[in-house]
Formats: sequence, structure tokens, C-alpha cells
Amino acid sequence: MIMPFELISFELISFELWLAFAAASAVLLVIPGPTILTVISYASLHGRSATLLLVAAVSLGDLSVISLSVLGLGSLLATSATAFTLVKIIGGVYLLFLGLKMIYSAVNSSLTEPPFNEPPLSNVQTSKLFFNTWLVTALNPKGIIFFSAFLPQFVRTEHPIAPQLMVLSITFIVLAALNTLAYALLASNANQLVSSNRAKKKFDVAGGLMMIAAGVWALTARQEN
Repeated sequence: MIMPFELISFELISFELWLAFAAASAVLLVIPGPTILTVISYASLHGRSATLLLVAAVSLGDLSVISLSVLGLGSLLATSATAFTLVKIIGGVYLLFLGLKMIYSAVNSSLTEPPFNEPPLSNVQTSKLFFNTWLVTALNPKGIIFFSAFLPQFVRTEHPIAPQLMVLSITFIVLAALNTLAYALLASNANQLVSSNRAKKKFDVAGGLMMIAAGVWALTARQEN
């Protein structure tokens, strides 16, 4: 009889296979994509107060992407050009909107205000930041297709599939959270170095441009055959 704790043990996945998956995931995560550019933009704008929120939003977004992949949406996006284009347009346009909004707010902020001090995030800001970051992560058609093709490569069909997918998914989400934390801390530390409102405005404009770049990146994504 298989005990519950044995279902998520490495008896189902060899350590060598798990290590190969972790290494491949780490390499892929380090390369910045739309999600990381969004994280950097928000962390540079709000500082360390947004760090844990960004990590949570990206983790939930990755969980959403993995779940959609397992449910078969990845196969649909891989075979349907219409579905792929629709999802990427929604995600890309949304990123462009967020970037333009950030630049507009920065350009129209007053330079005569007192020296900048990082304010705590309000409940509304917290909700918007979390939702936006989650949505950008979840609305990544290439991510959904990627997981549909990537995860099965590390699954052994002679053992129960679901527990293996659970171990691999948890591994990826933990690595993604650590990667997000590292990028967010780097961006927020840069934010701490900004002491004047004029410099802060330039920093925020740069963050908006980075988010626009993420939108363009998402919109130009191509469906892999």
C-alpha cells in the first residue's frame, strides 16, 4: 500500500531527473521575459514594499499557467492560431496600457513636492499591483504552450502521473518565486538610491518604458509549430 507521503517522494522521480528539471527551469527563469520586466517596473516604482506581493502574484500566475497547461489549453494554443493570437493580444495590449499609464503619471507628477519618501502601498494599489502582475504572468500563451511540452519530458509513464506533475510544478514555482524575489530586490534597491523627485521621475519613466517593452515582446511572440 502506498502511503500519502510517498506519493510526493522522489521514489516517483529520480533525483537525477529532478535535478535536470530544476537546472533547466533555473536557466529559463533567469532570462528576463514579460513577467520579469513587469516585476522590475513595479519594484522600481514601489520599492521593497511591493517585493513579497510581486513574488506571490508571480507564483499564483505560474500556478495558473501550469494548471491551464495540464487542463489542455496549451494544446489548444499550440494548434489554434486564432486562440494564440487572441491571448497574446490581450496580454500585450494590457502591458502597453500599464506602461503608458506609468509614464503618464511620472511625467505629470510635480517636481516641487517634498523629497521623495517611499509611501506604504494602499489597499487599492496592493490589489491592482497583485492583479496586474498575476494577469501578465497568466496571460502568456507561450508559457502555457511551453509547460504543455516541457513538463511531460520529465514524467515517467510507468508511475502515477499526477504526483510527478505536482512535484515538478512545486519545484518550478519555488524557483520562480526565488527568481522573482532576486529581481525585485535588485530593482527596489535601485529605487532606494533615488533621493530627488527629478531622478525619481526619470526612474519611473524608465520603468514604464520597460513595461511597454514587455508588451511589445508579448505582442510579437510567435506560435511555435
